[in-house]
Amino acid sequence: MDAKHRRAMILLLILSGMIISVCMGLRQSLGLFMRPMTLDAGVSAATFGFAIALQNIVWGLSQPFAGALADRYGPRPILVSTALVYASGLLMMALWNSATGLDVAGFLLGVGTSGTAFGVLTGVVTRATPPEKRSQTVGIVAAAGSLGTMVLAPIGQTLINSFGWQTALLAYAGIASSMLVLALPIKGLAVTLGADAPPPQARPQGLGEALREALSHRGYLFMTLAFFACGFQLVFLTTHLPAYLQLCGVAPGVGATALGLIGLFNTFGTYGFGLLGARYSQKHLLALIYLLRTLFIVAFLLVPVSATTTLVFAAAMGSLWLGVSPLVTGILSRVFGLTHFGTLYGVVFLSHQVGSFLGAWMGGLVFAEWGNYNAAWGALIAVGFSAFSLQWFMDERPPAERQSRRAPELAPA
Repeated sequence: MDAKHRRAMILLLILSGMIISVCMGLRQSLGLFMRPMTLDAGVSAATFGFAIALQNIVWGLSQPFAGALADRYGPRPILVSTALVYASGLLMMALWNSATGLDVAGFLLGVGTSGTAFGVLTGVVTRATPPEKRSQTVGIVAAAGSLGTMVLAPIGQTLINSFGWQTALLAYAGIASSMLVLALPIKGLAVTLGADAPPPQARPQGLGEALREALSHRGYLFMTLAFFACGFQLVFLTTHLPAYLQLCGVAPGVGATALGLIGLFNTFGTYGFGLLGARYSQKHLLALIYLLRTLFIVAFLLVPVSATTTLVFAAAMGSLWLGVSPLVTGILSRVFGLTHFGTLYGVVFLSHQVGSFLGAWMGGLVFAEWGNYNAAWGALIAVGFSAFSLQWFMDERPPAERQSRRAPELAPA
């Protein structure tokens, strides 16, 4: 790689990391607004929570379409348009704070996140990177997603305390608009690096054919089902861990500190798994993430709950939080190529977001029914072990290789 391409690659990584960092940092800081909106605007906690849950499921449903559009038209128009939609959602949340307004805001934020979070940008970075370096390079970009929360959450809390929640949301909308500016150079960089479009195929493949091929691939289905567990476990924890700790008599501030530790250790863990994915089996590393998460949950439930055990648990889970991202990206690009990468990633990610929605909702239903989270923790453990099994035995052979090996078996004797 010459100096021009090296500079373009560094700038692409910086801009991609900044966009993801802003997107995820704003999104993961929205919980700061629940209490002030409940007290000042009369919004119930259930109404606010449903808007956040709606955002998750809309993000998942939108991701395949955002990926398909980026595959066809390039990343910049998708990034610019979804950044505007994202900022509009925050503006809507500030100015129309009824149940309907929050639901509309949640819908817009979900659509906006589908273009400005991981899917579109990891596709660009994947296409710009040689196969042997994809895992660690995507790991760098994915790790940046945690840094935004560490900066934007304190900024949001300071603005709420000093100027009120509406002013803070308006400021967040302005920050979200900066993603539009950051996205503008992406097209030129992608062209320079040859990442504005997938490499030509010997046999052109339409989108419908690519989807049929993937959905008939047992390994793709196994990985998609396993990714459900990722969202199910993680969003249950971010939503219900603080309440669980209060039930156990742990000081409320420990829950907030635990969430911060998850973000901090995620930065190191994601990059670390990106490096490991370049050297070892990506499907087995992915399976081990699901297994280790589940074992840490079991260990956390077996020891007495205290501030110390909670923070150790948060650090352990944080180190495994987004390590899945470079591994899933690496498997998809290697098995199915890059032509329809955004679409195929979007379908896998939809499974993750369905899990996210059900994890948050299930926790609330269990607590409302029994007054504790015992059954919910049991569900997390069962789903985690199932995901480990599915991912460990995933068939990661490309479709053409699978068909060529099946041909002699199907040939007449």
